[in-house]
Amino acid sequence: MNKIESLDASPLQRADPPSHGISFGEAVRVWARVAALSFGGPAGQIAVMHRIIVEEKRWIGENRFLQALNYCHLLPGPEAQQLAIYIGWLLHKTRGGLVAGTLFVLPGVVAIMALSWIYAIFGSVGWVQALFFGLKAAVLVIVVEAVFRIGRRALRNNVLRGLAAAAFIALAFFHVPFPLVVLAAAIIGYIGSRAGWAAFAPGGGHAKTDGTQLADIDSALGEETPVHARPAVSWSMKVAGVFLFLWFAPTLMLWMTLGQGNVFTDIALFFSKTAAVSFGGAYAVLSYVAQQAVDHYGWLKPGEMLDGLGMAETTPGPLIMVTQFVGFMGAYRAPGSLNPLLAGTLGGLLTTWVTFVPCFLWIFLGAPFMEAMRSNKALSAALAAVTAAVVGVILNLAVWFALHVLFRDLHEMRGFGVVVTLPVLSSVNVPSLILTLGAAVAVFRFKVGMLAVLAGCSILGLAYGLLMGWV
Repeated sequence: MNKIESLDASPLQRADPPSHGISFGEAVRVWARVAALSFGGPAGQIAVMHRIIVEEKRWIGENRFLQALNYCHLLPGPEAQQLAIYIGWLLHKTRGGLVAGTLFVLPGVVAIMALSWIYAIFGSVGWVQALFFGLKAAVLVIVVEAVFRIGRRALRNNVLRGLAAAAFIALAFFHVPFPLVVLAAAIIGYIGSRAGWAAFAPGGGHAKTDGTQLADIDSALGEETPVHARPAVSWSMKVAGVFLFLWFAPTLMLWMTLGQGNVFTDIALFFSKTAAVSFGGAYAVLSYVAQQAVDHYGWLKPGEMLDGLGMAETTPGPLIMVTQFVGFMGAYRAPGSLNPLLAGTLGGLLTTWVTFVPCFLWIFLGAPFMEAMRSNKALSAALAAVTAAVVGVILNLAVWFALHVLFRDLHEMRGFGVVVTLPVLSSVNVPSLILTLGAAVAVFRFKVGMLAVLAGCSILGLAYGLLMGWV
């Protein structure tokens, strides 16, 4: 019996076939479709999943979808992929979660690897520079738009808006670690609910609905909790052991054979640590990854992180897939005795492994207990507060990107424990500013789709490169 089969071998996992009538084959086809359409970062990916799984297929209801989403916001790692794992597991046990989560990232793995090869080989060529000049402007607008999209859903009253503002200030000015921001928000939401504050009551505030929400009772799964979704300590210990081994075995092997300081060991250790603390998804952790990759490890040159994010924005799958590009470039530039492209490929795949394997662990280990506490109002309030804080986290990333896209020089001001990064106004990048403003008008005024904006900015970037003689 292999590891995956053994995870479904407990009495709870050996239940009769699911009563919802959704075949595993149909689920595989639908998850492949979700993966192929998962552009636009977590906001776009979650919207695609909601439209297909909740509204079109009616496999689960609105309330269950949102509770699962809020739980995923509380976890480190990409919340959209974790949501896919959660729903896949809820419908078809462990194999359902494995298929849903793997398919969700597979197109991005292939696409980012191909683009990393092109970037490594042709990155110094003028047309590539011009292409990514345009992409950076589009990516900045997409990140800002994500703040508004998530904010409209999460910030339904002034208390939650205040939590978002506090999270932004804590990160932008005091550099408070991400986990502390998330934990503080969860505690505030939990205490607020227990104290009876109206802001943390179910539906508290002035949230609006468009009348298209599906009640859980109307979904294929209904209100029931499947037998396999009920907590079982023995199964939890088994799944934790399997996935902890899968996560840490490559890192331990590299550390023992190559030693600390080798680029592959550094990649495995750094991204394993990042996977454990990257609360709030890709938007929340990218500034930290960029700073470490550029300043500490020297894997990337300044500005290349934005190039990688442009790749991730133009391909399906989680935005955190940009870490594959970081790992690729790090190993490519320190290949040792290997061919640089082979080293880069191995570095990118290693990064992807240690980044995404933990996602399966968090869901398979914690989701049964979340299902058991679905009616717990205090827990729901804590998760809603976390979602509000995530809005502030994304806003912090938007500001960080804006400073690096729109200005060539930055300086820091320090005092009273506060560190503020400010632009040198005379160093404003006028062409980039004009292109960014144009993309913002297209997105916010004319509601142009993400792919069209990315394509348009890329074409304008190439045109600017021709004008400037880059191409």
